Amino acid sequence: MSLLTSLIRASTQFQQAMERRQTPSTAPEAAPGKAQAKAMETEPTPGDDRFTPSENNQSDLSRLKARRLAMADYKQTVGQDLAFVRETLRHKLAEYNLHPATALNVSKTENGSVAVEGKIADNTRIQIEKDLNVNKNFKEAFNRLSVNEPTLHFMDNALKLNQAYGVNNPLLDTLISENQQFNGLQDLVHRYDTMRRSVSAEQIEAAGNSRAYAFNLNARA
Repeated sequence: MSLLTSLIRASTQFQQAMERRQTPSTAPEAAPGKAQAKAMETEPTPGDDRFTPSENNQSDLSRLKARRLAMADYKQTVGQDLAFVRETLRHKLAEYNLHPATALNVSKTENGSVAVEGKIADNTRIQIEKDLNVNKNFKEAFNRLSVNEPTLHFMDNALKLNQAYGVNNPLLDTLISENQQFNGLQDLVHRYDTMRRSVSAEQIEAAGNSRAYAFNLNARA
């Protein structure tokens, strides 16, 4: 299944789930006379200023909201932590006389500590883990990265698909606030985390992200 198809499917499932939560219970049918009067009230009249957005209008509004995202700023913020984490790990390889191309996988355990995996001697791996766990700056950068990068990755993929295929992603639309003041990176990260908690793991993975986060240095695709 292609990424585009998976993303559309996940978006549709999420939108349907949200609609089911928000739909009120069906009220008893109104009397014929009242129903007719209601219809007359809602029927547009000449000069009526009321406006109901069409599907195209809603799509245009979604695109407008997405274009206002400061993606360059978000990428710069995440990029700084990426560079710091990458350089710290490279220095560790040099410190322990390991080949510069040695692959390392860094993840966060359930108790919040840093875990390291790689094809290196176990005693060296344990020592690198200890070094990273007492490095306050590294842990803070890695913790930020573990929540910021998945959010940025999701938004970047959704925007690229929108631009390439004209596909409007309801998940992205839910993520973005109408008020640009509340579209800072941490606002988006908080809403994305809430959204991930409300949908299934399958939907998140279909959208291109997993719940767990790991940083890979020198990993080959």
